[in-house]
Amino acid sequence: MTDIDTPGPAETPPAPAAGPEPIRAVPVRHYGRYLAAIVVLGLLASLVYAFSQGDINWGAIPDYFFNDQILDGVRNTVVITLLSMTIGIVLGVVLAVMRLSKNPVTSSVAWGYIWFFRGTPVYVQLLVWFNLGLVFKYIDLGPIYKDEWSNFMTPFLCALLGLGLNEAAYMAEICRAGLQSVDEGQTEAAHALGMSHGKTLRRIVVPQAMRVIVPPTGNEVINMLKTSSLAVAVQYGELLRSTQNVSQSSGATVEMLFLAAVWYMVATSVLSVGQYYLERRFARGSSRSLPPTPFQKIKANMLTLSRPKGGVA
Repeated sequence: MTDIDTPGPAETPPAPAAGPEPIRAVPVRHYGRYLAAIVVLGLLASLVYAFSQGDINWGAIPDYFFNDQILDGVRNTVVITLLSMTIGIVLGVVLAVMRLSKNPVTSSVAWGYIWFFRGTPVYVQLLVWFNLGLVFKYIDLGPIYKDEWSNFMTPFLCALLGLGLNEAAYMAEICRAGLQSVDEGQTEAAHALGMSHGKTLRRIVVPQAMRVIVPPTGNEVINMLKTSSLAVAVQYGELLRSTQNVSQSSGATVEMLFLAAVWYMVATSVLSVGQYYLERRFARGSSRSLPPTPFQKIKANMLTLSRPKGGVA
């Protein structure tokens, strides 16, 4: 008989091999960035120090910041900016439609208008309007109005026409680009439904074109606010002229220039905020999710900080 092997004790399975160690990411040090930051901060500090050591009386800026004459200039600047942009936007839309028209006469007239006003400086246009009394001695509108040109062309009207008509040429090109950005199939579909050309523009084309028109229009408003300073050439009492008048009585010439710069920065900052939210409104149809606003980011960060760690608030 052969011996029967008796089973031995069960063998212990080998221990599983230890897994790989977790990777510990070490951020790369960018010494060049640190050096660049130090250089930039050093330059800024040296610039601030240089201005602080000059003969500029910085205390005059807060003293005259809310001066009545300065505030009148700020108000006139805002008024001329809004009215000039209104003229520029309305006339720009008309010129854009004329430029896209199939009628060669209206298209040529619109092209000539844009060519002339974009080709000449605003400063020259303001001076031409101011001295146009050399050509037209009187303004005669029949039974409605009749007077000498010098009485009719006031500094306010001169600044309004000079800035508004010049802005219309730029707004015409902005509106034309916006209208052309809408797919032609939208217009064809609207015409197939029996909509007229004007109704198609108002209800189909223009609302979609606003997404392209609004951003550069906001930039034009900000640019118009600063360009209004050229109205000082026609003696209109805007911000720059008001600061010049104050500087003549106070002797703080350079200080008043810095004061005007501060007021321009305040106004452009307010307009930039309005432009931001207006762009968000017209971007709703082209983006599924809009990025959070700065206030929404602050609110989200505050909620995150207020939540207790390891639990739900």
